[in-house]
Amino acid sequence: MGKLGLLSIEVPEALGGVELDSLAYAIAMEEISRGCASTGVIMSVNSSLFLGPLLKFGSSSQKQQFVQPFTTGEHIGCFALSEPGNGSDAGAASTTAHSINGESWILNGTKAWITNGYEAEAAIVFATTDKSKMHKGISAFVVPKPLKGLALGKKEDKLGIRGSSTCSLIFEDCVLSKDSLLGELGMGFKIAMMTLDAGRIGIASQALGIGQAALDCAVEYSSKRNAFGAPIFKLQAIQV
Repeated sequence: MGKLGLLSIEVPEALGGVELDSLAYAIAMEEISRGCASTGVIMSVNSSLFLGPLLKFGSSSQKQQFVQPFTTGEHIGCFALSEPGNGSDAGAASTTAHSINGESWILNGTKAWITNGYEAEAAIVFATTDKSKMHKGISAFVVPKPLKGLALGKKEDKLGIRGSSTCSLIFEDCVLSKDSLLGELGMGFKIAMMTLDAGRIGIASQALGIGQAALDCAVEYSSKRNAFGAPIFKLQAIQV
């Protein structure tokens, strides 16, 4: 997929991408998900939720370090927003990041249900840097993996899309460099919301591809399964 440019559809050519538009990305995502839902999810998270915020808000050094290596298929990234106690309430992040003399950050907390979390070699992590400002006190960080102080929870045993790993990321006095901050201090909530908005294009495309695959299977089955002396696709209830 990396060699075909499927992991860098919206990445600028200057950073090793093919620099196409959102429509091209949606079509590719639909067709890949039609063949394998798990592969579609892995690609969507890496492209939209990991590379997306890096391309929009990352510094030059962050882009050089984390964009091109994650477009070749050698590495994948993940997006760590949800937590055990807040689910999709992004404004209630209990994971914290404290600055140490302006030279580093100390990260503590747990992120839950992280797609690609097990295999990912970097994560976009959201943490509270100023509790007094509520959602305006959340900041985003680019966190490489593996890293001292970062542990992985067990792989979730899911009902579907089992080819894509889901796990928790557990931070215990995890030290990040000062350059790990993505965008400006306190911009985390805005970065998260903008990233999720763009990510919905991928989610819709995945759903369309999976739905088409399900319909294809149903049509094929209805032409082979016989009842009352004829293929069941001739029955009005099936046609409806």
